[in-house]
Amino acid sequence: MPTRWANLDERRASIVSAVMIALGPLSLSLYTPALPELVSVFHTTPAAVKLSLTLYFLGFCLAQLVSGPLSDAFGRRPVALGFFMIYLVGSLIALIAPTIFVMQAGRALQGIGAAAGVSASRALVRDLFVGQASARIMNRIGLIVGFVPAFAPAVGSWLLAGVGWRSIFVVMFLYAIAVVAMVTLLVPETNQNPDRSLIEPRRFAKNYWTLLTDRRFIGPAGLMGVVLGGVYTLPTILPFVLIERLGLTPVQYGLVMIIQTGALLVGNFIVGRMLRVMSARRLVPYGIVITLLAGVGFAAIRIAGANHLLAFVIPASIWIFGIPFITPGTMTSALSHFPKIAGAASAMIGFLQMGGGFAGSAIAAAAFGDPVTAIDTLLPTLSVLAAALYLILPKEPGQPLADDED
Repeated sequence: MPTRWANLDERRASIVSAVMIALGPLSLSLYTPALPELVSVFHTTPAAVKLSLTLYFLGFCLAQLVSGPLSDAFGRRPVALGFFMIYLVGSLIALIAPTIFVMQAGRALQGIGAAAGVSASRALVRDLFVGQASARIMNRIGLIVGFVPAFAPAVGSWLLAGVGWRSIFVVMFLYAIAVVAMVTLLVPETNQNPDRSLIEPRRFAKNYWTLLTDRRFIGPAGLMGVVLGGVYTLPTILPFVLIERLGLTPVQYGLVMIIQTGALLVGNFIVGRMLRVMSARRLVPYGIVITLLAGVGFAAIRIAGANHLLAFVIPASIWIFGIPFITPGTMTSALSHFPKIAGAASAMIGFLQMGGGFAGSAIAAAAFGDPVTAIDTLLPTLSVLAAALYLILPKEPGQPLADDED
């Protein structure tokens, strides 16, 4: 049982949640620099290596839908620990993988295990905080988690160049052990009323049907799914553009990712200051405009035929910069109306977000032979879809996108 941090304040809840959530992006960003090399290591095709990412997304998406209701039924801690153990097994399988098929299986298990980091941590925040307090925590989580995609590609590149690709999975395994230790020793159980009836098939289906048919949930959650789906799609395509097409080394690719993802940290810093004087809901349209600008930048690649590093990095950075303007308000709004099924609501949000990445990576691998064409088609389309979703969101009297109550 936890002996410290028994009462999680905003700062501690932000740290705990960020460490748990970071397992997902770490498993994605640390791995991507190795994608081109794994093609030759396993004597396979780029499509087969990309499939390992697609299976990671698929495992993550589907496991979200199970881990969330399980945490409503049995508690946040035991479910999180169980799924993290699945992640540890997947990391070991990927570490010793002799073939691309074994690697794909390990990555799928990693995706399943990492899913609880998102669903349990967001439900934990919903258990303890609402309104602007919740929005502030979501912003802090974004700031902390933002360091992962900023530095993980560089770390993965250095490990790849200095030790070899298997060392990447050693790091994932060790991080997961640290997460398990943190949850075991420091994190209290925040679900004070677990209800095992919530996992009965009829209740299970009814709760998800309630979420999917309630515009107060599906509107903001769908918007997040589109915008963050674009972010999760980029790492599955950019390595093949920047490394194979433009000739960057894996280490150079990692450095570019540090510079690019610095935009996320800047965005989080600005939003954190703005949340002191503005409600989270009022920041969302700013994020939509920024996302549209990024979409125009990606579309310009096709129009101008640009074949330069900055042509890809600048619009990607603009897109990422806009994320913090959108997520606190939409996340708080989507979760605020469903306290009894916070785990399921959090899980569905994660499913929609990673589902966007899964769909983007799958479409990129199956429908586009050229990664540049995939980028300059998919990302502009997603930006327009995000703007359309924002325009049709339900506007509730007195709280259009987020609950302002503390």
